[in-house]
Amino acid sequence: MPRMRKKAELPTRTCRACGRPFAWRRKWARDWDRVLYCSDRCRVAKSGPQTEGRT
Repeated sequence: MPRMRKKAELPTRTCRACGRPFAWRRKWARDWDRVLYCSDRCRVAKSGPQTEGRT
């Protein structure tokens, strides 16, 4: 079993939307190379303006 790491030892990145640093999470283990945003909120906000007149 792998040893536990302290949070300070985990890899970090900077969110492309808000600019805040965020740490590696277990659920991102398989695709850490593709993670660009710290949350769904930042991902949606950065994806472009929302149009109000959708039908």
